[in-house]
Amino acid sequence: MADTSAASTAGTPDARNRSTKNVRLGSSTAGRLAETIVVTGTLAAQDQITASMKVAGRVDAVMVDFGANVVQGQILARLDPTDFHLRVEQADAALKQARARLGLDPDGTEETVVADQTPLVRQARAQQEDAKLTAQRMQTLWDQKVIPKSQLDSAQANLQVAESRYDDAIEEIRNRQGVLLQRKSELASARQQLADTTLYAPVAGIIRERMVSVGNYANAGSPMFSIVMVHPLRLRLAVPERGASGAKVGAPVRVTVEGDTNVYKGTLVRVSPSIQELGRTLMVEAEIPNERGTLRPGAFAKAEIVTSAEKPTVFVPAASVLSFAGVEKVMSVKDGKAIELHITTGRRNGDRIEIVDGLKAGIPVVLDPGNLSPGETVNIEE
Repeated sequence: MADTSAASTAGTPDARNRSTKNVRLGSSTAGRLAETIVVTGTLAAQDQITASMKVAGRVDAVMVDFGANVVQGQILARLDPTDFHLRVEQADAALKQARARLGLDPDGTEETVVADQTPLVRQARAQQEDAKLTAQRMQTLWDQKVIPKSQLDSAQANLQVAESRYDDAIEEIRNRQGVLLQRKSELASARQQLADTTLYAPVAGIIRERMVSVGNYANAGSPMFSIVMVHPLRLRLAVPERGASGAKVGAPVRVTVEGDTNVYKGTLVRVSPSIQELGRTLMVEAEIPNERGTLRPGAFAKAEIVTSAEKPTVFVPAASVLSFAGVEKVMSVKDGKAIELHITTGRRNGDRIEIVDGLKAGIPVVLDPGNLSPGETVNIEE
């Protein structure tokens, strides 16, 4: 008698369910995607500045340290100002003395005088007038044969001396005016040196290195701080020759860095005029805004340069694509059975993958197909 148990079991509903796989479907959708070039490079600071004192002195205070964020104009360090205050006082005293010698108010603001109105010139002019009158009287008496010739000669010589003294007085006033301007300049210089005892941040950035401590003697021009400008950052890239024609100034650039899921947007700002013969690459440079300072100079970055406007394309969910031994495919469903479609993929856009060839928009695709085989019966889950 034949054993019918196996045949009976194969026809049960449980056996039919085991031969049918449950699948979830996604859809291939039409979209638009710009042409891009993907290259890698290293982020670099916009610039690096060394801050130093303009005057020499003992460091009295250091306001910032390594790693500190600074804004332009922020105080970084100060020198002991004692000696510089004394120089200002000396220069101020010399200026007041120069003003007094010109007959000006020592604490006033006037800077020039009328030479003929100064006491020195008025005295010389009076002596000149007196000598002139005396010479004229002596000339009259000589003409009248009243005095000897020697008295006339003496009066005329005194007149020449008085005229010379008058000229000397005018010249002295001019010299004093020159000294006044010099003393004023010296005072301004002393005040500027006093102001220069405070070191301000020349740019906004981050302190990369501090090279001075309180108590150190700092020479004029010696480095005290190294500041890196981190906004915007530079990204220097080597574009392969085949994509060089699309790398133009103003092209958008999308940047990602290791360990950061954010996409940073920048702009291509500089393009080399020639292709490097050795590597057959075109050097370009992009600027990446970094207001919050989340990106760091020196980080390895992957950049996507947009070389043309968006074009129509087809996308599928990334979870639907299978790849084995260089062959790419997706699984679809027709008449309740799985079918295999060979495809050519392009770029990834988030959780979607571009399909260059092999699939049209609107065709359903199986999500997470796993080991699903062509011809296998499937049950579509809602």
